[in-house]
Amino acid sequence: MSIQATMEDKLKAAFSPERLAVINESHLHAGHHHVEHGHETHFDGTGETHFRVRVVSAAFAGMSRVERHRAVNELLADELKAGVHALAIEPAAPGEKTRW
Repeated sequence: MSIQATMEDKLKAAFSPERLAVINESHLHAGHHHVEHGHETHFDGTGETHFRVRVVSAAFAGMSRVERHRAVNELLADELKAGVHALAIEPAAPGEKTRW
């Protein structure tokens, strides 16, 4: 199973979202410098390393922005440890305005 699919499954199970989009943005970071095993490399933009999570869930009602981010980061901690380099999180409760 892909990292993206694993993340989607975890988010669905934990938050029962009304709306969910897990977007692989790795290609947008091609050419960026990364350090791997102590050596600087250029990232080619392939793979599953940079994601944006857009999620609307009643589970976020009454939570602060920081609490929402912590909840998502904790849920996806294994993916972050396993190679996800960047995670942009856009959480909202139902009825809240989103930019998407």
